[in-house]
Amino acid sequence: VQLQASGGGLVQAGGSLRLSCEPSGLNFRDYGVGWFRQAPGKEREFVAGMSRSTRAYSYADSVKGRFTISTDASKSSVNLQMNRLNLEDTAVYYCAATARGPYNGVAKRSVDYDNWGQGTLVTVSS
Repeated sequence: VQLQASGGGLVQAGGSLRLSCEPSGLNFRDYGVGWFRQAPGKEREFVAGMSRSTRAYSYADSVKGRFTISTDASKSSVNLQMNRLNLEDTAVYYCAATARGPYNGVAKRSVDYDNWGQGTLVTVSS
């Protein structure tokens, strides 16, 4: 099982990036998917997530109104559109998937996820 996260890079403050997470060895339709990030010297934190049903979404307060998690009809990938990026968004971003928990619930803790991608680095410059 692999999760491939891509789309990271260097962007100026105020800019946008779109991250994508694609699975190999599992079907996202059976999983809730979340995005986490870890900045240097800080703990990994929840950024955004969607339920297995795709009917429920959740965002960290720090990214509400700027980031959007989405998927396509077949849930072949899960994306994170990041707008109005600021310096505090600099981090390695990880996607994760879980088959546990309520069908319409969004898992927000790292321990709730069993499958993790390798991470993609987002660097926001001033």
